[in-house]
Amino acid sequence: PICVSAIKPIDFVEAVNAGADMIEIGNFDTFYDFDIEFTSEDVLELTQQTRKLLPTIPLSVTIPHKLSLSQQIELAKELEAIGVDIIQTEGKVSANINGLGLQELIELAAPTIASAYAISRAVNIPVMCSSGLCDVTVPLALAAGAKGVGVGSMV
Repeated sequence: PICVSAIKPIDFVEAVNAGADMIEIGNFDTFYDFDIEFTSEDVLELTQQTRKLLPTIPLSVTIPHKLSLSQQIELAKELEAIGVDIIQTEGKVSANINGLGLQELIELAAPTIASAYAISRAVNIPVMCSSGLCDVTVPLALAAGAKGVGVGSMV
């Protein structure tokens, strides 16, 4: 399946028309370097707008890791209630994991794994763990309750 990620709901319409099988509201971490952060309200609004445009397409929504853990859990519950199919967690992203030791790899992945652990116990939809994962930390994410992982630039 092809999944397209964006933060503008209208962009998803073109992607689905071009053949995307699934969409994801996320990749918020690319904005953090520009001091742009997403609140729970921002994410809910984007999700509601997207669902109005595409009510039946499978939808994954990323929970911003800059929210407190309790805010992340509450947002995940609200997203589940409005029909999101998959929740994705995120954490700190490192452009290059080469040369990192075991402790550094685990520290890099800890935020997204902790979120996956807490959120997967609070909702009844799959949780996908992403950001900062590698071959060492993917098993930890799955053991924490993630039903899938995103490895993106770590491949």
